[in-house]
Amino acid sequence: MLLQETNSPFNKEQSDYLNKLLPTLTESQRIWLSGYLSAKQLADSDTKAQQSTNPILAHEQSLKPVNETKLRDVTILYGSETGNGETIAKDLGEKVESRDFKVTISSMDNFKAKDLKKVQDIFIITATHGEGDPPENAISFHEFLHGRKAPKLKDVRFSVLSLGDQSYEFFCQTGKEFDNRLEELGGDRLYPRVDCDVDFDDLAAEWIDGVLHELSKAKSAHDPELSETSTEIDTEGPVYSRTNPFHAEVLENLNLNGEGSNKETYHMELSIEDANFEFEIGDSLGIYPKNNPDMVEQLITGLNFEPEGSVSINKQGERRSLREALLTNFEISRITKPLLEKAAQYFNNNNLKDLVTPEKVEEQKAYIQGRDVIDLITDYPPVDMTPEEFIQILRKMPARLYSISSSFRANPDEVHITVAKAIYTGNRQEQAGVCSGQCAERVTPGDLLPIYIHRNPNFKFPNDVDTPVIMIGPGTGVAPYRSLLEEREEIGANGRTWLFYGDQHFATDFLYQVEWQNWLKKGVLTKMDVAFSRDSADKVYVQHRMLEHSKELFQWLQDGANIYVCGDEKYMANDVHQMLSTIIQKEGRYSFEEAEAYLTDMRKQKRYQRDVY
Repeated sequence: MLLQETNSPFNKEQSDYLNKLLPTLTESQRIWLSGYLSAKQLADSDTKAQQSTNPILAHEQSLKPVNETKLRDVTILYGSETGNGETIAKDLGEKVESRDFKVTISSMDNFKAKDLKKVQDIFIITATHGEGDPPENAISFHEFLHGRKAPKLKDVRFSVLSLGDQSYEFFCQTGKEFDNRLEELGGDRLYPRVDCDVDFDDLAAEWIDGVLHELSKAKSAHDPELSETSTEIDTEGPVYSRTNPFHAEVLENLNLNGEGSNKETYHMELSIEDANFEFEIGDSLGIYPKNNPDMVEQLITGLNFEPEGSVSINKQGERRSLREALLTNFEISRITKPLLEKAAQYFNNNNLKDLVTPEKVEEQKAYIQGRDVIDLITDYPPVDMTPEEFIQILRKMPARLYSISSSFRANPDEVHITVAKAIYTGNRQEQAGVCSGQCAERVTPGDLLPIYIHRNPNFKFPNDVDTPVIMIGPGTGVAPYRSLLEEREEIGANGRTWLFYGDQHFATDFLYQVEWQNWLKKGVLTKMDVAFSRDSADKVYVQHRMLEHSKELFQWLQDGANIYVCGDEKYMANDVHQMLSTIIQKEGRYSFEEAEAYLTDMRKQKRYQRDVY
């Protein structure tokens, strides 16, 4: 008798299989199969009964699924100009993931706004750019979150880490805005916001520990706690980093400007042999500078302190002489609002206490401009203050970042940078920038500088060397492009490259002129257009040269070219952006809104990148 699909619980494929199998079975095989199926049915029924009556067995069977449902998904978003936020985000992500949470890590511009409705625990790490603005890769998310379409965040827990610089008026403003807005939308603050100055390592570590501690409360008591482990690095020597800089020997320090220039721009070459460093085009070199020794002596004399007296320089209790601490470890060249407030606590100076009252905010801003710590102790002399108390009001010396202007592939034992000496108008006199002044005035070949490699994931050149590249970089903004062309020459790349360069005078300020000309002859550099603003009655800048070649430039963009902008943000970068928009409108016959959308899309594709400062 054959099984029919219509009168059995089996589908056609099963019926066909049984119809082939059953006729081949012997009598004893049929009896055995019948007994096996009956026994299995009884066993299955018995198991279900035990689960319903035995709570221990039921718990053991369901333990894993129940435990998994207790763990909330974690979303970590970062907004970063220089890469610090991304580094912290990945560090947090690795530690959260090791606790068996499901983790999503993303830059804010890559995060789909509609997915905000799905988040459970969200942690934001963000820098603040310029005068309180979000960094470029956080702008769109910041606008969405503060717009009318932002969803209510019921049952969402959050925490924010802000990165900033206390020398700016709107310190950590973007982080504060995210923190307030997440609360307004109904989120529950899992851990308090932490605001970090440029020396962010300790505070960022404390924030990560705090977040991890709060997350651990959501796990069952028997889950193992996270053990701090470090990534093994296959090196024979010490690992050098931001917190453990390598002391590099200066090999060359050459002024690139010609005689008669009102600028000083230095090409510096440093040895990184034995440092175990590697870097990519677009990365930066961090330098920990020293204060001007003359300023240190003036400060110590004004305070009437003993220069060789010992002071503590960190939480670990490491001690140095006051002179060495002021020379190397602490910033004295500028005043910030937090410094004023701390000084008012320790100086015992009633006039200073009056200055920091809330109703005198405008007077505080005016006083801070152009003044340093010597001005502060002169205008508001401290009374009965100890060197240890004085050190407590100062912030740690921040590193200075310079775009690397050499290729690691071409020069693996060296790193080159291009440093423009900065001059500031101070209250007492003009003074040079702390690091650029040191490099220009007090660094000679053979000296050592404490350095580290700073990754810049937001300024990366295409892996496909055939992708056309447009480079815009007046002055020291050409540094990463020198790195790129040096590497392209080394590997024999033939992709099209176009450099727009500008400065004041052709005769004295054409940085790396011979090198550009050689690369043009070899075809490593396809095109170069220059603008020297002080060589004609009408000032000509790089954006004017771009407009002159608008048709060809737009065609390069249509051909898939990547465009890079490096240098001054306040004027140059904005002017270049406006010109790009103008060229796209003109040559593509787009409206203003369409041109801006064109550039926004290029940014999302990483085809339009900026390294501005």
